[in-house]
Amino acid sequence: MWFYILFFSLAVSSVVAKEFVLTLGSGNFSSVVSKHKFIVVEFYAPWCEHCKTLSPEYEKAALILSCYDPPIPLAKVDSSNAVTRGIASQYEIKSYPTIKVFRDGGKVIEDYKGPPDAQSIVDYVLKQSGPGSIEIISAVHASGLIYNKKIVVVGVFHEFAGEEFENFMALADKLRLDYEFGHTLDVEHLPHGKSYDTRPLVRLFKPFDELFVDFKDFKVDAMEKFIEEASIPIVTIYDKDPNNYPYVKKFFNSANSKAMLFMNFSAKLADTFKSKCREVAEQYRGDGINFLLGDAENTQGALQYFGLRSDQVPLIIIQNKDGDKFMKPNLEPDQLALWVKDFKDGKVSAFRKSEPIPKENNEAVKIVVGDNFEDMVLNLPKNVLIEFYTPWCGQCKKLAPILEEIALSLQTDTNVVIAKLDATLNDYPVAKFEVKDYPTLYFKSATGLIIQYQGDISKDDIYSFIQTNRDTLELAEVSMDEL
Repeated sequence: MWFYILFFSLAVSSVVAKEFVLTLGSGNFSSVVSKHKFIVVEFYAPWCEHCKTLSPEYEKAALILSCYDPPIPLAKVDSSNAVTRGIASQYEIKSYPTIKVFRDGGKVIEDYKGPPDAQSIVDYVLKQSGPGSIEIISAVHASGLIYNKKIVVVGVFHEFAGEEFENFMALADKLRLDYEFGHTLDVEHLPHGKSYDTRPLVRLFKPFDELFVDFKDFKVDAMEKFIEEASIPIVTIYDKDPNNYPYVKKFFNSANSKAMLFMNFSAKLADTFKSKCREVAEQYRGDGINFLLGDAENTQGALQYFGLRSDQVPLIIIQNKDGDKFMKPNLEPDQLALWVKDFKDGKVSAFRKSEPIPKENNEAVKIVVGDNFEDMVLNLPKNVLIEFYTPWCGQCKKLAPILEEIALSLQTDTNVVIAKLDATLNDYPVAKFEVKDYPTLYFKSATGLIIQYQGDISKDDIYSFIQTNRDTLELAEVSMDEL
């Protein structure tokens, strides 16, 4: 950290007025991106508070990276106006700020996956701009790369050429932030490497389960799927050990259904539950469902997120690919296998987190909860603007009086409803409403069209958005008759 402080104190004093972030627009975006092997671009909106916070950090990062040989460029584009909105649409920009990495003149595009501060951006970019995989030239070199508590993927080849090698290197570039990659011509450099191991092969090393596993399909999609699946433990442990956190994150980011067994690790039946959980997880391995064992005493946040209580522990909750949840409280070890089988057979009813449905809902901004979401939003033949918020969100507090004012101005319009849902206490259809930050506004037209609001937090802009996208009552009635 001292290096950055010293660097800024020396560098900024001599280049105070100079901007190191390139400004792009519709006239130069394509030409600038196409001529660079590697360039980072921020898509922003001038009114966005998060963008304003990011701006000085992004500029500091650009200053540091400009001093490398060759310099690594950072750029920005205001994609909120009519002229540049086409760029935002082309790259599917749904929120601000969004930072993307462009490689090979824009042929390969990836999202930035790091914190919004200068040091993190610099570290990320330096790692991204170097080789995705390093050559392993000795057993000592391999041992320095492959060690406990991390996942390493190594490609073993006859030569560093050909389709298999090129595909492996392309995947290493794509996944370099998530895994360590290496490549070698000698399998005996590797732990467990034997001269009779058939090349080419991909060997994934991991600090759990079978410790390493081989794969020989060098299609990029097949390798990526293999790595994603092989790097998740048969049973992920969720407790206070920080070494488990990367695997917990991978568990929750997986597209598979998620089975989570919460219990007290200090309880008498803890070992029995762990054994039963592993047996069931082994049984359904490769069947589209991952298993996690959580220590309820150290994962209270997770219990609260799913709307669960400590007096329901031990419990199992499964969230399927559509976001629906299924729960069995006060579980006994011998009930686990049968209950999971019943879930797979479709015999278990869904569980939904919800506040009580309000007995009176007479305020201008209507309250929506998990148990009345369909009636108040999806199945209501009216135009509905709904806010997904959290009580602790500063931007949500700023938005609240604005929505109140809009709702009051539309009270005589019986075809428009302004509503809000506390996303910390209520479930909602995540497949239809993708909420990544707060507040998030969605508009469901009277005919059922769902659109996310991307504009400024202002009365005029939100009101205009409603009027532009609303349907008439007559059109809604025709649509309902067709159903």
